[in-house]
Amino acid sequence: MALFASSTRGVPATSAVPRHVAIIMDGNGRWARKRLLPRFAGHHRGVETVRATVKTCLERGVEFLTLFAFSSENWRRPQEEVSLLMQLFVRALKDEVSKLHRNGVRLRVIGDLSRFDVDLQALIRSSEERTAGNTRLILTVAANYGGRWDILQAVNRMVLSEPEKSGEWAESDLAPHLAMSYAPEPDLFIRTGGEQRISNFLLWQLAYSEFYFTEMLWPEFDAAAFDAALASFQKRERRFGRTSEQLVDGSPATSAAATGRRIDA
Repeated sequence: MALFASSTRGVPATSAVPRHVAIIMDGNGRWARKRLLPRFAGHHRGVETVRATVKTCLERGVEFLTLFAFSSENWRRPQEEVSLLMQLFVRALKDEVSKLHRNGVRLRVIGDLSRFDVDLQALIRSSEERTAGNTRLILTVAANYGGRWDILQAVNRMVLSEPEKSGEWAESDLAPHLAMSYAPEPDLFIRTGGEQRISNFLLWQLAYSEFYFTEMLWPEFDAAAFDAALASFQKRERRFGRTSEQLVDGSPATSAAATGRRIDA
């Protein structure tokens, strides 16, 4: 059974501060190029922005932060850049996990990790284990992740776990097998860098998220920029299929289970 209610099967509870923020961190390379620096300098600066964003989320009361660090399509980039990104990932894990742990942040990494070096896989597992008891903020890093991969792997797991339901599977059967079944669906999706697409990120989970696009490049995305995204979010009318009049009338959620909060398995 899924831990959290689905926005397409019920009406989630809403609040002024998004419970879950998902971000595509775009623009590192362009930030570096504008300064006549190698692209890797932009990625390195982007790690500093990640650190600052985690701090901002802790201060604002965000419970879940999900960052798209490396997509399944990013392997198409020049081999030298991919190699440097892997090295940066290793360095960031070694440097940041202790700080995350001290601040009550739990780290989780989603994606097809089998393509990574065995040492990196072991480092990811140990980092997750070290922070497993923390609850102040759940930081998820999507690495070698793709939304279509996520849905396909969930379907495969569902079929293997309940073959007797062939032809009669429901959304509730699939949801527990998705990579982020441990988190509510994102309330707010942010993409920096000026592009306005989701690039195969959380295809299932973003069904009713509010989208916020900014021209600001990721290394420039500071607390003020995050607050601007929150301000935009707070102006949105989150109807989840209902009418504006129903919101004014204060129509309740369709069921007690449809609150968007955790459901006991």
